[in-house]
Amino acid sequence: MKKLDNIDFLIFDLGNVIIDIDYDFSIRELKKILPEQKHDLAPQFFTSTFHKQYEKGEISNGEFRDAVRELYRENWTDSQIDHVWNSLLINIPNERLDLLDSLRSKFKTAILSNTNDIHIVKFNQMLSEVSELNSIYDLCDDVFLSHEMGLAKPDTAIYKKVLSSLNADAEKTIFFDDLEANVKGAQKTGMNAVQITHPKALIEFFVDVQ
Repeated sequence: MKKLDNIDFLIFDLGNVIIDIDYDFSIRELKKILPEQKHDLAPQFFTSTFHKQYEKGEISNGEFRDAVRELYRENWTDSQIDHVWNSLLINIPNERLDLLDSLRSKFKTAILSNTNDIHIVKFNQMLSEVSELNSIYDLCDDVFLSHEMGLAKPDTAIYKKVLSSLNADAEKTIFFDDLEANVKGAQKTGMNAVQITHPKALIEFFVDVQ
């Protein structure tokens, strides 16, 4: 039986913690509109410099889309780019939403995600389709998004900023993320951190919590 008597704050990543994501699916969607001779460039969609700039809010939606067009030398519409970009957002399981709701009665909760404006608009749409919630800001007490903060995980600066904003003690906080690098970044600040390694991991973590 886990006892979290000394924990005040629970902080959750979005991708593969709250919402299921699939980068491979997006690459397949990209290849549907990308000429075959350019398919070897498809993986750069997520590893490009402009991707990192976008998730830190250093470029606008329009600049991001133009960078995608420039990378592939294709005159795609905004909607074509947005479809491919958002196609990695697969599903928001209701059991995770129910868990977040139940945890708010016992802990302060927050979201901390490396994300961007286009994804958040889509996430909110998906959320409203599967629940009575209309916005990511309805999920938890506080929400921290990389593109609004100008910082990104696993840089320790983003975790320190969150802790400061929450007026939280690192040792009284648990952070949940699917990526090992982000978990280690949180641990460097003294936070407790748990890597979510499979779809049921978050639910299972809280099954025996008192």
